[in-house]
Amino acid sequence: MTFSDTHCHVYVEQFDQDQKDTILRANNMNVDRFFLPNIDSKYISRLQKTTNQFPNKMYPMMGLHPCSVKENYLEELNLIEQELFNGQQLNYVGVGEIGLDLYWDKIYLEQQKEAFKIQVNWALKLDIPIIIHVRDAFDEIFDLMDSIYNPKMKGIFHCFTGNELQAAKIAEYENFKMGIGGVLTFKNSGLSNVLKDVPLNKMVLETDSPYLAPHPYRGKRNEPSYLMLVAEKLAELKNVSLEELSEITEQNTNEVFSLRN
Repeated sequence: MTFSDTHCHVYVEQFDQDQKDTILRANNMNVDRFFLPNIDSKYISRLQKTTNQFPNKMYPMMGLHPCSVKENYLEELNLIEQELFNGQQLNYVGVGEIGLDLYWDKIYLEQQKEAFKIQVNWALKLDIPIIIHVRDAFDEIFDLMDSIYNPKMKGIFHCFTGNELQAAKIAEYENFKMGIGGVLTFKNSGLSNVLKDVPLNKMVLETDSPYLAPHPYRGKRNEPSYLMLVAEKLAELKNVSLEELSEITEQNTNEVFSLRN
């Protein structure tokens, strides 16, 4: 029985002191694969170093996070594109994380939209998935997705925390899954009610480490070993064994990223 953390940032500063132990703890909890979305150009070297330190465990992705879309976003995108298409070190398995974030402000909404469309086109050229970050922007991301949708698009709506209608909308995108993380364990999140009728074949597991640690670690640094708390909660919600949950979510992960067990 194994699990994959389909979205974690174990290459960032918060893990500088205990990165190796963090990975070992996760391995001891049956978490064996780690999918690493990029943030912006400042993190490329960190992402490369971590991937190379743990061969056959790390699956790197390359993209520009919407919160890093500022005045210089075209310059940033150029650096990201060069790495994605011409980087000599790594084989990137996805474009991410990309998307829209209106939590802090809406100043760069149009730039975020443009960055999203550009990066989606990269993914289509390479036939790899996109990892979508959405915060306070479901209406906007759905409008954008509908305007550019191509049946060849595939990916994950990472850290899904939406409502029933938003879950149903994502289900309409045939080759997309929902990333389920620590919010599922929060007492008043309401996510259990939203997901009770969503089929497991539309879900993958994630932590978003070091963010959004599940209960009882909420508010503390998250790490991939805590994925099992999410898995246990989801297995309970869906009335399946952990073994069955592992089988289904690993199959879903392999499907999105075109991988084999």
